[in-house]
Amino acid sequence: MNSPGLDLLLHYFPGLTGQQRAHFERLGLLYPEWNERVNLISRKDMENLYERHILHSLGIAKVVRFEPGTRIVDVGTGGGFPLVPLAILFPECTFHGIDGIGKKIVAVKGVVEGLGLTNCTAEQIRSTEHKQRYDVIVSRAVTTLPEFIRDTKHLVTKGQGKMYYLKGGELADEILPVRNAVKVHELKEFFTEEFFATKKVVEVRM
Repeated sequence: MNSPGLDLLLHYFPGLTGQQRAHFERLGLLYPEWNERVNLISRKDMENLYERHILHSLGIAKVVRFEPGTRIVDVGTGGGFPLVPLAILFPECTFHGIDGIGKKIVAVKGVVEGLGLTNCTAEQIRSTEHKQRYDVIVSRAVTTLPEFIRDTKHLVTKGQGKMYYLKGGELADEILPVRNAVKVHELKEFFTEEFFATKKVVEVRM
């Protein structure tokens, strides 16, 4: 019998493999353990782990299907969102999470190791100091869109990269000064839970 959290994921992603189901089920055990050691998310939010963190992360997968071999960086990964859920969903892609807070990276590495994921790594470094190049940038909002683009644009090849930024609320004022091509995807079109009513995936051509 599946956990309620896994059933929620299967409702929106019915094609999960047995391995992916096992990984997502295990997340429900690993995150509370790590949250006791490192405060990754609030205790109240831990009760809604699958909806507000795992499913929210997978919202990116509702607007893009990463091709095998795609190199993806999660900037400001925090507790590993959207990094870890996406790495589970796209096992043929490589994922690297970066964050300036060391204890969070320790926790992310612990979760990745606990799952046995081989396509996912994490590193304590700020985006402005990171020199690697990737195909795609993902993130859950860490700052305003113009500021985030400015601090991460060097991580992809100009004109060839994409960004998928999870953000909530009214974005018109943030998008106005952005010169890049921007497309906003409303997550309420994919998920019916009230939490997603104002949540969006902002797609930016870099």
